[in-house]
Amino acid sequence: MIKAGIVGATGYAGAELARLLCTHPEACVAAVSSVSFEGKKLSDVYPNLYGICDLVLGNEDDVIAASDVVFTSLPHGLSEALAGKCVDQGKKIIDLGADFRLDSEEDYAKWYGKSYTRPDLHAKALYCIPELHRSLYRGQPIIGNPGCYPTSVALGAAPLLKAGVAESDIVVDSKSGVTGSGRGLSDTTHYPNCNEAFSAYKAAAHRHTPEMEQTLSALAGEPIMVTFVPHLLPVNRGIETTMYAKLTAPCTAEELHKLYVDFYKDEKFVRVLPLGVAANIRDVRMSNYCNIGVFVDEHAGKAVITSAIDNMVKGAAGQAIQNMNLMFGKKEDCGLDFVPPAF
Repeated sequence: MIKAGIVGATGYAGAELARLLCTHPEACVAAVSSVSFEGKKLSDVYPNLYGICDLVLGNEDDVIAASDVVFTSLPHGLSEALAGKCVDQGKKIIDLGADFRLDSEEDYAKWYGKSYTRPDLHAKALYCIPELHRSLYRGQPIIGNPGCYPTSVALGAAPLLKAGVAESDIVVDSKSGVTGSGRGLSDTTHYPNCNEAFSAYKAAAHRHTPEMEQTLSALAGEPIMVTFVPHLLPVNRGIETTMYAKLTAPCTAEELHKLYVDFYKDEKFVRVLPLGVAANIRDVRMSNYCNIGVFVDEHAGKAVITSAIDNMVKGAAGQAIQNMNLMFGKKEDCGLDFVPPAF
């Protein structure tokens, strides 16, 4: 059994990791930590885990000592030092934060306001959406788990850009459930402010923009410019992303759909929907799937791609476990074989 530890276990992504790992056939939750709730049981904070995961929340050193792999679900700037401890002790780490997502320290400083404190660790890390980056895994002890918005965008746009059938300027319109903002309280996510409401936020200024451009540029083999506008949906879970890209040559919907079907034919967790069907967050809820709908606006000469993921699973904890499975040579769907509920 893989002994997995969770640092930041009382955040939404950390709690989701615990929930999913509790049913993993080849892994177990060995230790958990929390600054805010140290000394309490995880099930005291999340009663859904009562009798299932009653581990006492300790500190990060306890977690590292007890684990083969440490999942970190922390604000940016806190994972580098912890990753150093893990590597020094021969432990693997999967960071669900932002510290190992960007190749460029300059971009990290621009968008997150911090510098790398351990640049040497970044040479030992891999940013990994398994469907797109698994071939790059060479036993790196650190995996940077992608952000939720960038996962929906990269999977949705990858076939277009790899085939070179789209121009380098892409408009991305995304909507996320409230859990994407984390467990911390704010006016934006306060119930009366987000219920029966719908609005854009951080338009053209969201920190996931450089991550998207980095991933899409690598796929395309040339610089890709992204105009990204996120919105807050009054639901708990899910990300719905719609992408608009100018085609480099006329293309029918049938031709583009076939391109997508062929690209993802061997990928369990990416489902290209029948022609003319748009992705819906309802159909991926509580699962590790990404659903993709493919359209062509022949009048404008543009591809219109919709993608839907559960932001807490494929966008966070589920993908982190998929990366753990890759890291330890397990089948990638191990412990993730969930069928989305119908309602």
